Amino acid sequence: MKLLPFAAALLLTSLHAAEPPAGFKAIFNGKDLTGWYGLNPHSVVKLTGEKKDAALKKMREEFPTNWKVENDELVNDGHGPYATTSEEFGDIEFLIEYKTVPKADSGIYMRGLPQIQIWDHHQVFDPAKPDRKPHLGSGGLFNNTPNTPGRDPLVLADKPFGEWNSFRIRQIGARTWVWLNGKLVVDGNVMENYADRAKPLPAKGPIMLQTHGGEIRWRNLFVHEIGAEEAAKILAETAAKK
Repeated sequence: MKLLPFAAALLLTSLHAAEPPAGFKAIFNGKDLTGWYGLNPHSVVKLTGEKKDAALKKMREEFPTNWKVENDELVNDGHGPYATTSEEFGDIEFLIEYKTVPKADSGIYMRGLPQIQIWDHHQVFDPAKPDRKPHLGSGGLFNNTPNTPGRDPLVLADKPFGEWNSFRIRQIGARTWVWLNGKLVVDGNVMENYADRAKPLPAKGPIMLQTHGGEIRWRNLFVHEIGAEEAAKILAETAAKK
């Protein structure tokens, strides 16, 4: 299946409720929370049995308290569990737009693991926290080991607050490519398995939209599932360029 031409993908940033591009499907209907539920995996990682079941149930119940649909947008108030797809995905091309506010912090989890980071890049670098570099901008693989390729974005590509940002994310195996507003910020680097760094990302998992400290709005969430033949072709073309 042919992927969306990149120039056409960029046009999505000027649209409100866009139709899925050829070869893509919408994973948010713009009307309600169907296909999504609430989960913060970090809060239950050490729980088992009835305690874990109760915590999972509570997050599902809390989900519509902190998340709503408004003007074809999936909106979070900065609190609550993360928006999590009921469907699980493997190798994909993912298009998504977001708009957030100063001092907010968010991210996109691929296969249920963190994360493609979203920063307020106006934050001043703090030498006391040398591994935290919001001033470099969004799109990096923040939960990778510090100072490894892909952890910080290649360029600062964030738009001013009040404007919509557009991500194009490609995940093949453990390798991740990220374009933010048309600029390549992660170039096929390995996304580490935050749950167990000795293992690669799981073969499949949900997409999760993190909430952390400030309102964030999402729209035009489109997925193209990459088959084995297409994945092999992309990886071969990438290897030939290096």
